[in-house]
Amino acid sequence: MMLNQPGIKEACEDLTTSFLEPAAGEGAFLVAILRRKLDMVAKTYNKNIAKIENYSLLALSTLYGIELLEDNTYACVMNMYQEYFAFYNEQAKKFATRPKEKVLKSAKKIISSNIEQGDFLTRLKADGSPIIFSEWRPINLMKNTTNIRVGRTQYTLDEIYEEVNKSLGEIYEQEEEDKQISFFDAIDDEFINDENQTTRSVRYMITNITDVYLEEVEEFNG
Repeated sequence: MMLNQPGIKEACEDLTTSFLEPAAGEGAFLVAILRRKLDMVAKTYNKNIAKIENYSLLALSTLYGIELLEDNTYACVMNMYQEYFAFYNEQAKKFATRPKEKVLKSAKKIISSNIEQGDFLTRLKADGSPIIFSEWRPINLMKNTTNIRVGRTQYTLDEIYEEVNKSLGEIYEQEEEDKQISFFDAIDDEFINDENQTTRSVRYMITNITDVYLEEVEEFNG
């Protein structure tokens, strides 16, 4: 079975091991890995719903995909989210509670940042810009940690393959009013088009993994 092959097996059995699918298609392979990781969360971090929420998002944050076709990319994003939602909803019922909106929003943000439409061979998106992924690095991960805090750092695919080492939350240029556009934006009617945007130097602030949807940044001048 493909999931038991070296490299893939490790990605399934370690929550912090990342995996990149260069031809994600509709996400069948990524969903299968996610399912295994979530099964591990349910067995290992089942003391309370807060642990389930934090460690399931951590598992989700380690999976990345690139897909050339827009329709397939959309399907991949939605299939990943449906798998996560089904798991979280089931776990919430076990603890006699309901899924939290902020956890679901953070799951959407992670998925939309980790699944990119583009060409793996050229390492570019359709518009010619570089494929960019976010690393969600836990900074307080210990045996008894419940509330995981992460630092978000962006890397181009070239930088990933060149093994560029960046400091946590390294400064980058962000367009004003332009948080990362995703397939979820079209569904939620959140997309705002502004052709007169300016750039600013920012870095992502360290935050709880359940709050990454807020995309909080601090700005640097000069």
